[in-house]
Amino acid sequence: MTWNDYLDYTHAILSNPAPAEPYNNAEYLEYTKMNEARMKRWLRTEPILKETKDVIAAIATPQNWVLITEPWCGDAAHITPIIYLMSQLNPNIHLNIQLRDTDSEIDNYLTNGTKSIPVVIVRDAQGSDLFHWSSRPAAAQQIWSDLKAQGTPVEEIKLAIQKFYNEDKAVCIQQELLSLLKKNFNSADLIPSLKYD
Repeated sequence: MTWNDYLDYTHAILSNPAPAEPYNNAEYLEYTKMNEARMKRWLRTEPILKETKDVIAAIATPQNWVLITEPWCGDAAHITPIIYLMSQLNPNIHLNIQLRDTDSEIDNYLTNGTKSIPVVIVRDAQGSDLFHWSSRPAAAQQIWSDLKAQGTPVEEIKLAIQKFYNEDKAVCIQQELLSLLKKNFNSADLIPSLKYD
């Protein structure tokens, strides 16, 4: 599905008086409501770095980006809008969104054996994987791991992760993806005036 399809799908869940599983669970529905607001906020603020614009602009050959997500996912609410905004910086990038629980490729991209999302898969024009990334920035994962090791209640950990995303302003996700993109650049993939080590 396209990004607009995904936004419409999320809105349809919230507009449905009798949503299907798992959204018939009040907790999941509330997560989705908050996540819709978060996605809209990121789209409105557009926190795209100059470096991001420069690196994305350097891509001279087609790439297919696959984004595996779900509207109930808190991490995804902060990350998926950034992936979308990045994909819009270059017409060589085609973004396709898959729902994790509905005929997605998630089983091929497990994180420590789990179906953690979001997952970003970047492929070349022939469909070969260049790399994939999941499912939260390393700094956020460190917060999660440290607090979990301390026995912090899950709800408190979630609040700490949300605080991280708000304070980070989408910098870490951009930096991590840019690093992976640059590692996969070769001379044929780049606009000549924009070369990266």
